[in-house]
Amino acid sequence: MRDEGDFRVGDVLSVSCPFTPARVEREVRWGHLAVRWPWWEIDESRAFGHWNGVVALGVGDGDEGPGTEPELFRTDPPPEGLGAGDPCRVGVPPTVVHVTAVEHHDPPLETAWLPRPVLTVAVLPRGLSYREFPDDSHLNGTGYFLHPGDGIPFAFELLMRPYACLVPGDEVADAAGRAWRFGGPWDWTPFDGEPAGEGPGWPLVLLARAERPCSPSGPEAAAVASGTATGSHQETLRAWTALTGASPTP
Repeated sequence: MRDEGDFRVGDVLSVSCPFTPARVEREVRWGHLAVRWPWWEIDESRAFGHWNGVVALGVGDGDEGPGTEPELFRTDPPPEGLGAGDPCRVGVPPTVVHVTAVEHHDPPLETAWLPRPVLTVAVLPRGLSYREFPDDSHLNGTGYFLHPGDGIPFAFELLMRPYACLVPGDEVADAAGRAWRFGGPWDWTPFDGEPAGEGPGWPLVLLARAERPCSPSGPEAAAVASGTATGSHQETLRAWTALTGASPTP
C-alpha cells in the first residue's frame, strides 16, 4: 500500500482493485457496459449535476486504436455474456501502468458523487505511449484517470521510480560538467541551450533544489551522488521502457 499522495510522473505502478459484487444496469451498447457502481455514494446535495449511481465501463481491449479507451476495470463474468439485471463482480486485476500526470485538488474536485476526489493520477496501461495519441483524441495524451482516496479500494505497488533521488526543478551538473534542469525523468533542459542529445552523463552533482544552492556535503547532494554513482540515463530509460512497453512522454 502506498501513501495516497505519493505519485510522480514517470512512476511505473502495478494497480489493482478487489473484485466487488455489482449489478448490470444495461447490456453492452456502443462499446460500454453499464454497471451499478458498488463504491461511490450519490451526492444528494446535487451541488454539481446529478449522478444515478451507474458507471459505463468501456469493454474494448485496446486493440482498435486511439479511439478505444484503455479501461482498467473488468467484470466477472466477462461483459459479453451479461444482460440487464445480472449480478457480476467488478474490479481491476493487477495491471502495469505508468503515470503521465498528477494533480492535487484543494478544494476537492466537484463531482456528483461522494467522496469528492482530492487527487487525480493519469495513467496509461503497459504498451500504450503518451505520444501515440493525437492532441484531439479523447485521451489527450494523459490516459485513464484514477482518484486515489475516493472510496475505490485501489492497491498500488511501485515498480520503478526513475530518478527517485531528484525532485522536479532540481539543477544538476553531469559528469562532463554540463548544467541541467530536471523537470521529470524524461524532461531535461541543458542550460547551455544546446540540444539535449542522449541526456545527462552520470554521476550527477546536485547544484540547487527549490532554487537554493546545495552544499556538496549535504544529505540531498549525497543522495543524488549515490543514486547516480552507477548506471546511466540511457540504462534507466531502457529499464523503464522494458517495464512499460512504451515510449517516454515528450
